[in-house]
Amino acid sequence: MSETPPDSLIPYDEIVQEALRAVVGRVLGQIERTGGTLPGAHHFYITFKTRAPGVSIPSHLRDNDKFSDEMTIVLQNKFWDLKVDEDGFKVGLSFNQIPAKLEIPYAAITAFVDPAVDFGLQFQALGAGTAPEPHEDAQNDSPERGGEADVGTEDGSNVVSVDFGRKK
Repeated sequence: MSETPPDSLIPYDEIVQEALRAVVGRVLGQIERTGGTLPGAHHFYITFKTRAPGVSIPSHLRDNDKFSDEMTIVLQNKFWDLKVDEDGFKVGLSFNQIPAKLEIPYAAITAFVDPAVDFGLQFQALGAGTAPEPHEDAQNDSPERGGEADVGTEDGSNVVSVDFGRKK
């Protein structure tokens, strides 16, 4: 008898990866809103796939054997023009005293670390042209059900409250 769990029809791994990448976007967005000023001793190591779709880095960096597949950048003191959107970010950095603009989609990121607070995230690299799998519409929301919820409160919401408080 096999103890192997069945394959999930819900792409949990992809959903979690997407949510964790959103953490990176939110953190970088906060830094952008403060004019690029990092609070306290915070600084970020961001590792990404240099040949992932949407990555834009200068050719002298991409063609360097050291960075042909993956690169780690540091956002700490000397970076500029940080621009963050829902798909990725752009930033200016210096490499051997040569300024460069980088454009990095969140899907290309494989690691995000803030050593000042011992925080880190690792991501599964998405393959070339890979996006999260599309999923079918929920079957329980079909109009044939008469539009009334089977469960819920008097106001029609389906919100369930869960309290994880400690027992007293």
